[in-house]
This record gives sequence, C-alpha cells and structure tokens, in this order.
Amino acid sequence: MPAAPLWLCWLPLLYVVAVLALEPLTPVEWPVSFALIGVPLVTAFGYGPVGVAGATVFAMVLEGVLAGTPCCAGRSVGYLWDRHYVASYICTALVGALGTILAAHRIQRERTLADVRFVAEIAQRVLLRPVPHRIGHLLLESLYLSAAAEARIGGDLFEAVPTGYGVRLLIGDVRGKGLLAVETAASLLGAFREAAYEEPDLAALATRLETSMIRRAEQLGGTETVERFVTAVFAEIPADGGLVYMVNCGHPPPLCLHAGQVRELDNGRSAPPLNLGVLVQEPYHVDVYPFRPGDQLLLYTDGVTETRDASGVFYPLLDRVRSWGPLPPRELLARLHDDLLAHSPRGLQDDTAALAVCLLPGEPSAPEPPG
Repeated sequence: MPAAPLWLCWLPLLYVVAVLALEPLTPVEWPVSFALIGVPLVTAFGYGPVGVAGATVFAMVLEGVLAGTPCCAGRSVGYLWDRHYVASYICTALVGALGTILAAHRIQRERTLADVRFVAEIAQRVLLRPVPHRIGHLLLESLYLSAAAEARIGGDLFEAVPTGYGVRLLIGDVRGKGLLAVETAASLLGAFREAAYEEPDLAALATRLETSMIRRAEQLGGTETVERFVTAVFAEIPADGGLVYMVNCGHPPPLCLHAGQVRELDNGRSAPPLNLGVLVQEPYHVDVYPFRPGDQLLLYTDGVTETRDASGVFYPLLDRVRSWGPLPPRELLARLHDDLLAHSPRGLQDDTAALAVCLLPGEPSAPEPPG
C-alpha cells in the first residue's frame, strides 16, 4: 500500500500550529482553540486509526492546557470549566471516533485499490506483454499509456511475432473503453498470435482476423455486432529486410524514418476497420514500402495524434518526430512519452500505444519494391 503524501503527514501539525498562532491574536469573543476539534479529522487523511486516536487525545489535552493559560483567562471568565468546554471535549472525542472509522475505511480502500492495480499489472503482462527488444535483425520497443491510471490496460494493443514469413507486427485500437474494449483486445491478440504463424500473406492474415472479429461480435448479439470494431495495421518485415509489407484497416498511417527524413506510409488504400469489412466486401490490399538498414518504423494509435494541449490543439506527431532527428527505438519512445505528457497538462484522455521497429545497419537489403 503506498504511503500518504508528505504534505498530508505534516497537515495535522500545521493545523495545530495555525490554531495556536491565531488564539492570542483573535478577539476575546472568538475562542479559536475550539477549532482543535478538527484535528482528528485532519489526521485521518494521512494516518491510520491509531494515529487518529493519538491525535484525539492530544487535541483534548491541548484544549485543557489552553483553557487554563493566561491568554485564555480573560475570554473564559464564567465558563472556564463549564458546559462550553465540556461540550468541546465531547465533540472532540466524537470527531475522533468518526475520524478513526474514516481512517480505517480509507486504509481498507487503499489496500483494495492496491490489489486491483496489482491484478491489472498482471493482466497487462499477460494480455499486452512487452515486445522482445530484438528479433533477428530488428530492434523493437513498445509504449503503452492508459488514460485511466487505475486500470492500466485498455483497448489499445500491439504485438510482434517472428514467423517463417518474417517478423509480423500488429497495432490496433478497439472502439470504446472499459471491460468490453479489453475483452475485444484480448480476443484479437489471441487470434493474431495464432494466425500469424499460419497464414501465408498479410491479406490472408487480415481476412482471418476479420472473420474472428465478426464471429466474436455475433456472439455478443444486439448492437455490439456492428459497433464493436478495431482499427489496425498489420506489417511484415522479411528476414533479409529491404521491404515492409502492410495492410491498413482504418488506422492512422505508420511513420517511416529514413536518412533523417520522416514520412507517412499511406497509399490512400486503407481498408475498413476489422468487423466492418463486410460493408465493402473487397479483398485486402497489401502495400509494399522500402525498408533499408537504419530505417525505423513508428506505429501508433490515435491516442497519440488526438492528444490535445490546454488550448485544444492536437499533438503534431509528424513535426515533433522530424524535429528530434534520428533516435534509436528506446530513446524515440521515451521522448514521445515525455512529450505527450508535457503536451497534455490535463492528462491523457485516451489510451495510447506505440511500437518502434528499426532494421539494424549493415544488414542485407532487398531490391526496390515493385510499382
């Protein structure tokens, strides 16, 4: 269970100091020392039941000491030990009892939240495990930022698997949020991890995952059949490098960093998102791009480009990546992570995922792609 912030630990002492400082400065008619009744409640924010009980006793003792001090004598004539101070002690004891209950409840909730976060972290490792840092001639890094800090996982997904056809990559974004989005992401990742080893080309792989998504949506029934869809990019990099094959299903186009230049890999032939292909009923088209030693791919979800600053301006990903110059995958995603958080002072409003892949220099390359 995480410790309370330092300022909460010091808050009870600061509260008492403020009361003691105001007591001799206020008019006789305003007995500020009665504000010590709030000490147990203030303590409950940063301490447990034992701390609150101790603060309650301390507050009652301090009230008695202040009642007998010369600075209070003038204002307490006629009722120094009468029902007013008795009422003060009773109220302090009552607030202390309530504060003790509050502190116990708070600690229980914090423990429950810590358990939920622990389970979420385990679920993330199983569902959205980090990609290997190296597969063959490729360096890889992944980034995931959840808009809900307590959840840790959401509807964005990525994966990289080495197959007999080359390294196959997936990045996707499930429509919606919450448990249904996580469930859909898990279903798609499971299907990809199985089919990536079996399907001979990316078009067949995308078709198989489209079928899997349709089947899954039909099992849910209702409006989810047409409303549950996933934007995705499938990529394949052969073992000898040189080319990268892609199928884009309604997803933001990846960036290619080549010789200090940055461009979007977009031929304008994006297919519909998965589970919406039946609306078009056209075969998936595989785009081919050069991918030479030293080149780097940056695949990302729309949580990156749709991050807004305080004035509502979208995050200018292309311009930022160009301004950073050549960076290896780990440094690139670290810079992207810090820059996104700096760009959005109010916090991320959507889940964000990114996958960076670099072909190591000096490795063999293939000829130019056709067309």
